[in-house]
Amino acid sequence: MKKIYQILFEHSSEVMKNAYSPYSKIKVGAAVITKDGYIFAGCNVENSSYGATICAERAAITKAISEGFKEFKAIGIISDRFKFISPCGICRQFIAELAPNIDVYLFNSDGKFKRFKIKELLPIGFRI
Repeated sequence: MKKIYQILFEHSSEVMKNAYSPYSKIKVGAAVITKDGYIFAGCNVENSSYGATICAERAAITKAISEGFKEFKAIGIISDRFKFISPCGICRQFIAELAPNIDVYLFNSDGKFKRFKIKELLPIGFRI
């Protein structure tokens, strides 16, 4: 049986290949595992109107939510240009609000990882 980090690495690495990143030239892939064990993956999709760009983390979580899943165990993130890419501020807020206890795995190209709780990456998130 594969470990959670192996599953996340495989799915995030594979989906990263589909990224559309003509502006930053940075491909990012993310995969999220639900509490029920379902996996959803997403990549970054850039737009010349930068505010319309979708990050890989938000793409993966949005796919899961649109399919009716709202409880998450872990998310894995990988990039083709950075050793360990961390979620941007918008993604940290998005993840923290929708999955406040999630484990976040940051991968390098060899499958090595750093693991954090989202609260470590965003200790004082915005809340209304």
